[in-house]
Amino acid sequence: MVWIILGVILVIIIILVVLYNGIVSQRNLVDEAASQIDVQLQRRADLLPNLLETVKGYAKHERETLTTVTQMRAAISDPNASLADKVKADNQLSGALSHLFAVSENYPDLKANQNFLSLQEELTNTENKVAFSRQNYNSNVMAYNNKLQTFPSNVIAKFGNFPVRDYLEAPEGSKEVPKMKF
Repeated sequence: MVWIILGVILVIIIILVVLYNGIVSQRNLVDEAASQIDVQLQRRADLLPNLLETVKGYAKHERETLTTVTQMRAAISDPNASLADKVKADNQLSGALSHLFAVSENYPDLKANQNFLSLQEELTNTENKVAFSRQNYNSNVMAYNNKLQTFPSNVIAKFGNFPVRDYLEAPEGSKEVPKMKF
């Protein structure tokens, strides 16, 4: 009888340990996914000085756009900024870069500049990596939050003080369908 009670207690302890470790493991995946977003944002921020120098020579009257890009780059590179603040700055940066690339259409020499084309392609690749990193983060947040909210791991999560994580939302206005006029 004593052995049965000890066996049941041992099974319960093993289940609790496995549940706790599963939550910790999922939380670490969320943190790692957030770190990957940060890495990709920094990668793009590191490409921007070369792009800005290339554009400055051609588009002297586009100072406002260049200033906005520089400010958003600084916000993304700030080590004290939260992930939410970096993502917000990144969304603003994306808009400024779109404007910058649209403006480049007015400068045939700039559009033909190999350095500009190379940087533009590299930034496009980085945009794809940022989008994938955001999607991966949200997937990991969903799995983590599911563990926090489903029985029996929710009991462990409550005692372990594991906070629910927020998803990264699409930037304001990105859900609107652009109006096309021909």
